[in-house]
Amino acid sequence: MSRADARLLVVPVVEDGGVTRLHDPSAHSFASDNYAGAHPEVMQAILDANGGHVGSYGADPYTARLAEVVIETFGEGSSIDPVVTGTGANVAALQALTPRWSAVICAATAHVYTDEGGAPERLGGIKLLTVPTPDGKLTPELIDRQAHGWGDQQRPQPLAVTITQSTELGTVYTPDEIRAITDHAHALGMRVHLDGARLANAAASLGVPLRALTRDAGVDSVSLGGTKNGLVLGESVVTFSEEARAGLVFLRKMDAQLLSKMRFVSAQFLAMLDDDLWLRSAAQANGMASRLATGLADLPGVTITQPVDANAVFVVLPRHVVEPLREAHRFYDWNRASGEIRLMCSFDTRPEHVDRLVADARELLGS
Repeated sequence: MSRADARLLVVPVVEDGGVTRLHDPSAHSFASDNYAGAHPEVMQAILDANGGHVGSYGADPYTARLAEVVIETFGEGSSIDPVVTGTGANVAALQALTPRWSAVICAATAHVYTDEGGAPERLGGIKLLTVPTPDGKLTPELIDRQAHGWGDQQRPQPLAVTITQSTELGTVYTPDEIRAITDHAHALGMRVHLDGARLANAAASLGVPLRALTRDAGVDSVSLGGTKNGLVLGESVVTFSEEARAGLVFLRKMDAQLLSKMRFVSAQFLAMLDDDLWLRSAAQANGMASRLATGLADLPGVTITQPVDANAVFVVLPRHVVEPLREAHRFYDWNRASGEIRLMCSFDTRPEHVDRLVADARELLGS
């Protein structure tokens, strides 16, 4: 447990307009976009969906409307299945794409490999074949390092590829880069899944619609992120063919991902997709990351280690600065050996949050 996490265990009591809170609602950190609260428009959507009785397990008007909006967003033949967590979305989506004896190729830094607690392999029964990459992005050439051994009974059969958008290193695939991967994978008989926990940030960065990075680029299925972009809870699996969705309705239940009161997750996705809230929120986070990187890059002894394509800034600071800066702003180490840290911006990150961190870093470096 990091010092930042340990401090969160101290329960404050904040009186706010007669309301007793267990946290300071003005607090902000750069630890993760998961730390942020929910967007007010999302909260309103939940309130609007409340009251009265409607069908459970997806048999409600909000989930029905969401199915229509997903077709409007991604195109005819698109389907959406809300789930509870991003881990569950990835596991269920990959299970639906692969038979029991298969393997999935991914980057060595992919979230599905490094941060799912082994769920794809332990829960999903999916062997992951990893490939080292310099920037978190796979290419057809990198995929070929693991795309072999078909028919060999001694080797799990590589039958799918999963890519992360944006990547764990904050980099972004262009539509052409994704198309190159899908064309190559499909030619080899493999399907392609996209872990889109931060798909909105990638699309906002490139100025393209969501479908340009998914359906139009040949992807078979997507884990569509919600919580990192302002939802209270809930993710979704979006598929673009009956084959990609095969069995998913059963897998959601088997993987403990079927929501009983699904209307509340569906209502949140409606709020995100209906009025381009996804774009406004992601663009805000991306813009603040760019501002943060620009501010830090001018400081002595500071190195930005990855392109700032979306809402993540990877940076190496002089070691004596890291802990006092972490005390004030909270962030995670990425590579302790090199001193690299990760700073994440959220939909609710504002210029004053960024400027305060940069000013504190400047003061610490000066001292």
